[in-house]
Amino acid sequence: MSRIKKGDEVVVIAGKDKGKRGVVLSVLNERDKVKLFVENVNMIKKHTKGNPAQGAPGGIIEKEAAIHVSNVAIWNPVLSKGDRVGYRRLKDGQKVRYFKSNNEVVDV
Repeated sequence: MSRIKKGDEVVVIAGKDKGKRGVVLSVLNERDKVKLFVENVNMIKKHTKGNPAQGAPGGIIEKEAAIHVSNVAIWNPVLSKGDRVGYRRLKDGQKVRYFKSNNEVVDV
């Protein structure tokens, strides 16, 4: 079970976009490193060449680049700040994530 999943709202805690919030679009797991794509965070400009056979125009596309999982924290709506996440088992045996600061369950 990952600490941050697709669809979570996160806040950037380090880097050029520090303080920005966004929703996790996707998670990449590659060689013990987890990278996230967060909506409207770490934007890059990609130059693409047009392909007339497919009807794809060329130009400059602005899109999200990956950001390391250590540079984001999951957003706690109760406290209105980023928070750390832990794991616990409910009485029915289900494993869930919870906020470490106020012990509320992230997802049920």
